[in-house]
Amino acid sequence: MPLLSRRQLLERAASGAALLAMPRGASADNYPSRPIRLVIPYTAGAAGDQIGRPWADKMEALLGPTYVENIGGGGGAVGSAAVAQSAPDGYSLLLGNGSTHVMIPLTSARPAYDGIRDFRAIYRLITSTLAFAVHPSLPVRDLQGLIAYTRANPGTLSYGTPGVGTGNHLIGEIFKQQSGSLDLVHIPYRGMGPATNDLISGQIALVIAVVSAQLLQLGEAGKIRILAVTSEKRLSGAQEIPTVIEAGMPDLAYAGWFGLFAPKATPDVIVDRIAGATRLAVADSKLQEAYRAQGLEPDAHSGPDQFQRLVEDEFFRLGPIIKSIGLKRD
Repeated sequence: MPLLSRRQLLERAASGAALLAMPRGASADNYPSRPIRLVIPYTAGAAGDQIGRPWADKMEALLGPTYVENIGGGGGAVGSAAVAQSAPDGYSLLLGNGSTHVMIPLTSARPAYDGIRDFRAIYRLITSTLAFAVHPSLPVRDLQGLIAYTRANPGTLSYGTPGVGTGNHLIGEIFKQQSGSLDLVHIPYRGMGPATNDLISGQIALVIAVVSAQLLQLGEAGKIRILAVTSEKRLSGAQEIPTVIEAGMPDLAYAGWFGLFAPKATPDVIVDRIAGATRLAVADSKLQEAYRAQGLEPDAHSGPDQFQRLVEDEFFRLGPIIKSIGLKRD
């Protein structure tokens, strides 16, 4: 019998631990036998709902009853930690993103979880873009105008994000750095919903938010003004909004994503079953249209292995950038 490598021994040990950790009466063979919980680590009404809830609806016919639980706080850290600590049985899943799995672990002095060691990637649902949006009373029409106004009025403007150490926060700090150390104050919120509400009411002047149907509708209604998006090309559903590249700031180009994760020791058969059902769901034209209407691009060809590699690659790519600007959560 050939000797097993250290990695193979660790993998077998993890597999055995996963089976021992599963509740009595639960097994991968009869999965799922009860409702599945999808944790969205942001407050209700934020962009995560527009992505996770349609997926959960589709799972009703493909896997069985699936419900959503919003657990906001810490820019996504609280809900993510809750899933990391859940039983690895496929009944607690996370709708994670670059903030929860890359930014938070890299910027926290004492992270509550490890985005790579504590989770298994299942499927990337969509890619997204961020938007710089201001209150319409602010006399600026583009990013260069925002820079000029901020320089002329130092210390008077602030920008909101869903939390310290999120991708939104990273882009905000790069924006300040690339613009000559702008005096622009960061205000972290418990999700983009509260931040957007404060923008509409004039409590803050600027937000850096994930593009969503709601955000685009607010722009069309004149309640906010979207200056630029971080995608490489203009959005198909909002061609009038310029990109950061067109604004002369290519270093702000940023493609976000949202995807499904399970606790690390979740068995392969369960991960594969969820991924297979998700691939069928994302292939549905109605779901694709629903995502694209929000400025999101569905990923019809994702899977556990490629998604895991993407998370790891982004982790190691952004690490040096985060270190260079000294971005820390605590």
